[in-house]
Amino acid sequence: MRRKKGLHDEVARVAYELYKKRGRAHGHDLEDWLEAEKIVTEKHERHARETEQQVDVIGKPRQGFRRHP
Repeated sequence: MRRKKGLHDEVARVAYELYKKRGRAHGHDLEDWLEAEKIVTEKHERHARETEQQVDVIGKPRQGFRRHP
């Protein structure tokens, strides 16, 4: 539940930044919210891919690696 609230808060912050960037023009709240959801989702997906790649690189030993006694 805490993660959901964190994502909601992040989307709200991004939507507010879009609103301010637009010059605080009213009437675009849904558009700003949907754009913020897209931005936040893409950010988290990118982070997940990068983290997964780092784990793969760290977790797989190189071929031919031998331990010397």
